[in-house]
Amino acid sequence: GWGFNGSAQWFANRGYATLQVNFRGSTGYGKSFLHKGDCEWGVGDMQHDLTDSVKWAIEEGIADKDNICVYGGSYGGYASLAGLAFTPDLYKCGVDIVGPSNIKTLLDSIPAYWGPLRNDMLLKIGDVDADEEFNKKISPLFHVDSIKKPLLIGQGANDPRVKQAEADQIAFSMRDKGIPVEYVLYPDEGHGFARPDNRIDFNGRAELFLAKHLGGRYEEFAKPEGSTATFPLEESPKK
Repeated sequence: GWGFNGSAQWFANRGYATLQVNFRGSTGYGKSFLHKGDCEWGVGDMQHDLTDSVKWAIEEGIADKDNICVYGGSYGGYASLAGLAFTPDLYKCGVDIVGPSNIKTLLDSIPAYWGPLRNDMLLKIGDVDADEEFNKKISPLFHVDSIKKPLLIGQGANDPRVKQAEADQIAFSMRDKGIPVEYVLYPDEGHGFARPDNRIDFNGRAELFLAKHLGGRYEEFAKPEGSTATFPLEESPKK
């Protein structure tokens, strides 16, 4: 929707054209538009709308086809993983913040007292309980071999919605296959980064990542005193 967005302003300040899309399934456009996203995750119309918007920006001369990043959190983190896995030639890099990599394990981690929410998600996403092949089709974890471009992952260890395992499994899989990936874990964060020092820390690391791969402006990074950033890939040896 319309309104001030700090991230968009930050990206623009660093020299990046920034496009945020109300893809099918977005709220605020009526029930019909909302339900056009049902069972359209990953390889369906929700992701196609992102892909088409990127192609539009390229055709309009707004974006450089060889210099595009997909960046998002929660579902947007999933969309970033899906973008790198299912349209690997479209993006130069990606940033995933608290995004699920395997829809079945995401739903299986939902506590029993969130049961109604889980049922709603099955209706929105598709029945990954009954259809293993459908889950594999839409879950980026099963398409790691298709990922060609660098990925930065940010995750909170206390996330009750998208568990740390969702980040762990794709980060370690990419690392073990030699695909470039950076993974930052904050042990005192949940679904997003609430502590100011951690927000500054991840934004600083993301800014360097974007500058490295896209060439935009950046500030020199200094880890904030209160940051709790850890690096699981560095702490666990490669298989």
